Amino acid sequence: MKTLLFAAAISFAAVCAVAAPTPPKPSLSDKADAGASAAPDHGVLFASESSNSEGAVTIEGQRVDYRAVAGTIVVHPKGWDDATTREDKENKSAKDLGDDANPKAEASMFYVAYFKKGAPAAGRPITFLYNGGPGSSTVWLHMGAFGPKRVVTKDDSHTPAAPYNLIDNAYSLLDASDLVFIDAPGTGFSRIAGKDKEKAFYGIDQDAYAFGEFITGFLSKYGRWNSPKYLFGESYGTPRSAVVVNALETGGAVDFNGVILLSQILNFDFNGDTPQFNPGTDGPYIVTLPTYAATAWYHNRLPGQRPADLVAFLHQVEQFADTDYAMALQAGSSLDPARRQAIAEKIGQYTGLPVAYVLKSDLRINVGQFEKNLQDAEDLTTGRLDTRFSGPSMDPLSREADYDPQSASIGSAYVSAFNDYVRKTLGYGEGRIFKPEIDVGKDWTSDHQPPGATSPQPGILNVMPDLASAMKYNPTLKVMLNGGYFDLATPYYEGIVEMRHLPIPQSLQGNIEYRYYQSGHMVYAHEASLKALHDNVAAFIHRTDNLN
Repeated sequence: MKTLLFAAAISFAAVCAVAAPTPPKPSLSDKADAGASAAPDHGVLFASESSNSEGAVTIEGQRVDYRAVAGTIVVHPKGWDDATTREDKENKSAKDLGDDANPKAEASMFYVAYFKKGAPAAGRPITFLYNGGPGSSTVWLHMGAFGPKRVVTKDDSHTPAAPYNLIDNAYSLLDASDLVFIDAPGTGFSRIAGKDKEKAFYGIDQDAYAFGEFITGFLSKYGRWNSPKYLFGESYGTPRSAVVVNALETGGAVDFNGVILLSQILNFDFNGDTPQFNPGTDGPYIVTLPTYAATAWYHNRLPGQRPADLVAFLHQVEQFADTDYAMALQAGSSLDPARRQAIAEKIGQYTGLPVAYVLKSDLRINVGQFEKNLQDAEDLTTGRLDTRFSGPSMDPLSREADYDPQSASIGSAYVSAFNDYVRKTLGYGEGRIFKPEIDVGKDWTSDHQPPGATSPQPGILNVMPDLASAMKYNPTLKVMLNGGYFDLATPYYEGIVEMRHLPIPQSLQGNIEYRYYQSGHMVYAHEASLKALHDNVAAFIHRTDNLN
């Protein structure tokens, strides 16, 4: 399981359109509910559908009765006109509509929404949640973090095979907000079809546009335009949120109360997986060093006495990374040999790696090298998404890690539990394949048109300008950054550095808050961190929902 996979890809080909079921008439008891005003939406290739159910969950002592809707909303790529339907086809050209055999592309985006029963829409926040990839469904946030049910997994080791334990989620976010878990086009139960479908939906801006269309469609379908609104993205979901919030605020006149970021990466120049292919850019080595240190601390690989206070220790490493280490990297080949030796020894002291290996790597250790070498003496590979996890090395002689032990440890539990839950409890998915992840790499368009640019710009993705634009356009927008100390996919210090460098007035820096946890990329995979994450996010929503 991967929530950050820029090099990944598949295309799910043509999907049959399904007939839209007749929406049930709301009962008298439902008329005050936040989700009771649904109206059907329409497509050319797809028709929206839904399945309704009810449940209750006790969240930190508070009972919440809810109504669940598992269904789809049809969205179209940029440039589509809502007058373009088969009914008025005779008034449109083939260029506008495509032909009968291959009409223009559209997507059927799957979601599961949870509405607190008896709560009027105007007084109830709504949060749109999604994982990343790109190419990942939202099964991870749904079944591990904030849905009313969650799957139980081992804390830092491999979860045994089925049967898995699905329990009521005492840390669901449903006490603070209605929730909408969204699967990206082509993932989960979402499907794409039509002419040039991959080109229409698989790209930075295309993906963000589809999510924006989904969100506005959902607001209309369920009468939620006047509700406090939040975005919650994890991993690649964080750059998606930056692009979506800016597009909706500056281009769609839809202000949001808050953007909640989990395991952030806005500037892919900081990606620590393959920085060796981008020489001269030393940022990845700087932002990963504190996570290397946290990992060595966790696995007791630090030379000398293990510091008692992890956070204080990491602040020390951050200071070194920002100063002496950064200056040494910037010096390149001109670095004095004695200084090079001193820096290598300091890195060894903080990471537990042999000084000779650090020198041989020219003071620059990428993520795969660290995963492979930290516990190499025991033939163990350290996790990437969560470095608390370890697993047997696939190839003891490889230079870098060959797999991610955390993905191997918990992926089956999440996917199996969701497939059972969505079919038996939510009543959706009969006869359909759920795709937890798809491979979009060969079709993905990485060009992005940032605010102020007249055309998409090639190069490594950086959406810091998008988030900055949204914050300046709406200076009441609040941003919450959450991260795990043991995350090497999107190191926690990367988020801090990115936020410090947002091109915003100093006064708007006060709109950003930071929360960190002794967990990994999927912060919620550690129960104590899940509780803290819930409490922090719920408090953030209560402070910013403008209801008091």
